[in-house]
Amino acid sequence: PSSGDLSKDLEGINEAQRRAVEESRLGIPVVFVTECLHGCMAHVCTQFPQAIALAATWDPDLVYRVAKAIARETRARGFRQCFSPVVNLARDVRCGRTEETYGEDPYLASVMASSFCRALREEGVIATPKHFAANYIAEGGRDSGEIHHSERALRETELQPFYASMKSGALCVMAAYNSIDGVPCSCNRWLLTEVLRWEWGFEGYVVSDAWAVPGLVYKHRIAARPEDAVAACLNSGLEVELPAVFWREPLENAIKEGLIPMEVIDEAVRRVLRAKFLAGLFDDPFVDPSEAMRVVGCEEHRQLALEAARKAIVLLKNEGVLPLDRGKLRKLLVVGGAAKTLKLGGYSGVPKSVVTPLEAIKEKLQGTSTDLVYVEAC
Repeated sequence: PSSGDLSKDLEGINEAQRRAVEESRLGIPVVFVTECLHGCMAHVCTQFPQAIALAATWDPDLVYRVAKAIARETRARGFRQCFSPVVNLARDVRCGRTEETYGEDPYLASVMASSFCRALREEGVIATPKHFAANYIAEGGRDSGEIHHSERALRETELQPFYASMKSGALCVMAAYNSIDGVPCSCNRWLLTEVLRWEWGFEGYVVSDAWAVPGLVYKHRIAARPEDAVAACLNSGLEVELPAVFWREPLENAIKEGLIPMEVIDEAVRRVLRAKFLAGLFDDPFVDPSEAMRVVGCEEHRQLALEAARKAIVLLKNEGVLPLDRGKLRKLLVVGGAAKTLKLGGYSGVPKSVVTPLEAIKEKLQGTSTDLVYVEAC
């Protein structure tokens, strides 16, 4: 819930938690979920540089401080789980979601993912590294195609950042859309059970990517019915479906048909509950409005965002052009629609205020004789 009215949002979250804790049969608190890739994806939250820019700082300590700030605002806003960070490697320039990643290098991505997940765990927010696994290396850079890489190649590259995330406190992981050697990740027992649980000792739970469970029927076509898809996922180690509109009736039918043993259901529930306990949700499920007003979008976090933005700047070449001398500029051309957009990229919240690049350049040129020309497209 994010209406733009912080007080109203917090009131709604607390009321929902009160009903869950005080009026439901088992009294289990709700996990409210959002994205926090580079800032909590809700109104009035601080937005930091995108993940690819944070990677360009080469500064894991800075990423840790940024993630701590994001986690504090996320928790103060009432969200206790983030579908972040994206730790897939972006090795194809045609990959449309490069901005969400830490780039192409498995070591750098692992270090940044570790810093991010450790910070969230310390603040009682469940990190959800995604998309497990090898989501962006299909032919053409597509994020849901078939993957035909050797196990050695996967372990030495794609799996490394996920391993680092788990060892740094991530309590959830999101299964990817794609298949590996013909087996979709959302029902890949080797990936979700043998590697994740048995080898790595993962203590949390697995969520599907959106509509990935019905995707077994309609996209991968390895399941004839929704009941078969649900059974394949649960029996392989996936606990939570997103969104949960597909799951319930096929799940009930699959249990009645004996496709899913009750011990599998019990284990799935146990894993989700354990993560809630480890995140402190049972101890403190409610939001403190005064804390939210103090933390969300605060000046300290704005200054940290500025520091991160400055350190993220990458200059490929400079032949004496920069920095620009305002006193000597006769004409300045600004090109592109992004110069005057208020959008901050994928999975972005809406901060208290946004200054567009064009507005900032105009402000810097005040009092000069520079002729500013803006062209929206070239």
